[in-house]
Amino acid sequence: MTYIALAHPTSVPCSPRGALSESVLHALTSDARTALGEVVEEALVRCGDILRDDDIQLALFLLYASAYGSLPGLDAGREWDPDLIRARQRLEREFERVLRAAVAPPELPEPTEDAVARALFALVAGDTGPSLSRYLARKATLEQAREFFIHRSIYTLREADPHSWAIPRLTGRPKAALVEIQADEYGGGRPERVHAEIFAKAVRGAGLDDTYGAYIDDVPAITLASHNMMSMFGLNRRLIGAIVGHLAAFEMTSSIPNKLYGDGLRRLGFGEDVTDYFDEHVEADAVHEQIAARDLAGALAEERPDLLADIMFGAAACLTIDGAVGEHILTAWRRGTSSLREGAAQ
Repeated sequence: MTYIALAHPTSVPCSPRGALSESVLHALTSDARTALGEVVEEALVRCGDILRDDDIQLALFLLYASAYGSLPGLDAGREWDPDLIRARQRLEREFERVLRAAVAPPELPEPTEDAVARALFALVAGDTGPSLSRYLARKATLEQAREFFIHRSIYTLREADPHSWAIPRLTGRPKAALVEIQADEYGGGRPERVHAEIFAKAVRGAGLDDTYGAYIDDVPAITLASHNMMSMFGLNRRLIGAIVGHLAAFEMTSSIPNKLYGDGLRRLGFGEDVTDYFDEHVEADAVHEQIAARDLAGALAEERPDLLADIMFGAAACLTIDGAVGEHILTAWRRGTSSLREGAAQ
């Protein structure tokens, strides 16, 4: 099939990265009905590594953005379009297959609160992934700090949203625990303390655009893959264990890195408007990690032992893919190049 550029409205949120993302973008921003089955299969055949395939990861990101309503110009009436849903499901099957192959399966504990919490803390403690936070604290330049914000903007300007899909799918103690965590993420009733809003203030303070999606064209596939993984886990009810495990690991690897990020940004001369987000997470996530490990993941494993394997998989996947993002960024910085896509605007 020949890749033919399609006409789009002027309000499209990003540029395509190949035939698949071009077709998805066209379907989401126009009245045309585009058959995607063939182009999806051709993209999968061409793909060497789905985690780093720009075309596939952007297509998935756009399909998820339709569900979130996070980008301008996407037709809300196409959210449940059968062809788009079929395309998303086909891409998800391959994405999940590759994720499960890439993530070393952790040893499963007994399905009890204490055993699961201990296993999660041990998993996180044994993580040997690259430390982006230490590099930013000690060595990063001003330009690299801005690149860091650009990568983080894909998730953090919508912080907590992927995990919130799990709320209606939980009951009892796990549900109460997730709502407790998410209430803090959304500011506890104070709009100005919504974590995404605090991060937006930091982005502005760093001299960048805080509009969600402003830097989609600039980030590589692996950055999109990290967000897409959360979206896939959250949007698929069968993966409820994975999104719970992901959140547990996410919270358990947040407090110390955020202290280092804050220290690094102060080293570079940024003020409280930029460091507030990171300082906020030093204490908040030290509390959240205990709730997530015990009252959320541990209690869910006790309630639903059949979900134990996916809880541990979700936690390990969080560490693996976020480690891959960090490795991509640090490899570029250490060789003196940008971690963003060629031609990225900073």
